[in-house]
Amino acid sequence: MAVTPARRAALSVLRAASRGRRLDLAFSQEARLLGDRERRFAHELTYGTNRLRGRLDHLLSLCLHRGLDELNPELLDILRLGAYQLLHMEVPDYAAVSQAVELAPAKGAGLVNAVLRAIGRRGEKPEDFPCPESELGAWLETWGSHPRWLVDRWLSRYPADDVKDLVQLNNVQPPLTLLPLTGSPEDAARRLNEDGMVAQVVGRGTRCVELAAGTDVTRALAVLPAIMQDPGASLVVEYVDPPTGGWVADLCAAPGGKSIGLAARGFPVLAADRSERRLSILRENVVRTGLPVAGVVAYAEQPPLGRVPTVLLDVPCTGTGTLRRHPDARWRMGPGDPAALAIVQGGILEGGASAVPMGGLLVYSTCTLEPEENQEQVDTFLLRHPDFRLEPPDTVDTTHLDAYGRLTVLPWRTGFDGTFAARLRRLAG
Repeated sequence: MAVTPARRAALSVLRAASRGRRLDLAFSQEARLLGDRERRFAHELTYGTNRLRGRLDHLLSLCLHRGLDELNPELLDILRLGAYQLLHMEVPDYAAVSQAVELAPAKGAGLVNAVLRAIGRRGEKPEDFPCPESELGAWLETWGSHPRWLVDRWLSRYPADDVKDLVQLNNVQPPLTLLPLTGSPEDAARRLNEDGMVAQVVGRGTRCVELAAGTDVTRALAVLPAIMQDPGASLVVEYVDPPTGGWVADLCAAPGGKSIGLAARGFPVLAADRSERRLSILRENVVRTGLPVAGVVAYAEQPPLGRVPTVLLDVPCTGTGTLRRHPDARWRMGPGDPAALAIVQGGILEGGASAVPMGGLLVYSTCTLEPEENQEQVDTFLLRHPDFRLEPPDTVDTTHLDAYGRLTVLPWRTGFDGTFAARLRRLAG
């Protein structure tokens, strides 16, 4: 039986992700020639296998006589893809096994056949995993499919039930949500429903609309001016609250969702980013929406401008608030990454602050849950810069703010992506 193009593409995507390439970029590259049905199958297979990699690896280890580390990496990826199909997709067992065997090199075909048949017989039983009551960390690592260092980090800060909910949320496909650029969310939902789609207002302090699973996003964006954006990310736009008529400099702008959201509110935006490739995505949205956003390639540490009333720094981060959307990120990052990125973020904060005039605003935001990149980063900046102070706006529901007025969106409480932001005013004199 010839290997289907979707499975062959899925293996190529997993191999690229294993080498450190971002899953979304690898998928876009490999799936560009697939038809719609094959593309959907490949997407579910690659993203699902990444989400549940820890769980699959645990089950595979029970069916092998040697450790996973001793396997050829490509063979391990083939086993993961086969196991995911057997356990989590409506694929006949014979097809999942035979296709995996065809993908395998000749010397590994027998092993793939034997292991996947054992997985098919064994299934995914709770008793094959550590006990969540007595071995919570090990259970979250295996059944929960998260790196142990990350699980332990969260358990040291949050109640166990919150961490369980977070891990569970990270292992499901996120909903499709869009941010209308004009009109009310109610009007947007009505227009989408009138066009035959199923849409509902998200609410809870956001202006987003949720689409039914499987909705054709291109079709939705053709019905009304909008961008695809998670409600958590959209709250940053609300939180910035620039002065009327003033320019906003978004210095870590790509792919541009926040720039577009601000421009839709009537603020002219200068969008800067160090990546020409990522900035091109922003430019495509600018052309599609016709909004006043000027893009420029530049480093935030050295802002390409004089003083502007509002500076937004949506800094690069570990992204631990968006692991359901980027399941491969949990496997790419390591224990030292939050501290290492905090150094980068500190440099960006210094650069951004230099472009803020007296009385101006500096808004720092991330999509991570890690304190070194969030609260501690802002606290350290304020110690270095007593001429700045926290000044939260009144444009965001207080349920999304912490005791200091910082935007703090926690996935297990909201169902949104994790988001953090601090709005700082530069004092005169």
